[in-house]
Amino acid sequence: MFSKFAYSIFEQSIHDYHIHNNVDQPINNPYSKNKIEHLLYFKNWIDTVQWHFEDIIRDPNIDPVAALVLKRRIDASNQERTDMVEYIDGYFLQKYEHVEVKSSAKINSESPAWAIDRLSILALKIYHMNEEATRADASQDHRDKCQAKLNVLLEQRSDLSTAIDDLLADIESGTKFMKVYKQMKMYNDDDLNPVLYQNKK
Repeated sequence: MFSKFAYSIFEQSIHDYHIHNNVDQPINNPYSKNKIEHLLYFKNWIDTVQWHFEDIIRDPNIDPVAALVLKRRIDASNQERTDMVEYIDGYFLQKYEHVEVKSSAKINSESPAWAIDRLSILALKIYHMNEEATRADASQDHRDKCQAKLNVLLEQRSDLSTAIDDLLADIESGTKFMKVYKQMKMYNDDDLNPVLYQNKK
């Protein structure tokens, strides 16, 4: 099943990141660029770095100048994440381009890659909630509460994985079809964000 395959790569990326646990460490993607594994690993690496960006920027003692620099990095990471989702959808569009779509076929509310994006984030939630549920210096009450949350996340992983695999099976059988809308993020565009284009005058 594709969801299990993807999740194993997300776990590998998360593990590799936490060897050094540094937002400035370079990615060392072990997969060749022409493989879907490369895109999945890269996608989760972006998510993992951004997860830690979001932790850092919430430090109440962060220097305001450093916070602004970090906010710019988060913005760039968000754009990179969106681009990577579109690359993954491109893989599925190519994979299923010759499928004969049934006249009764329906579109899904989200594309396969956006569902896989949620699975990538869920892998991070599970990793970090497990850390909290087993944290030696935390109280038993804290660990118990985190374990309860972890159990919910694991159930969510099962449900989301099933939904992803069902969607891909439906697309492959022609009972659902893919239609991908490119993200039109206006705030990153010099021609669409009024603050940016007015400063160009």
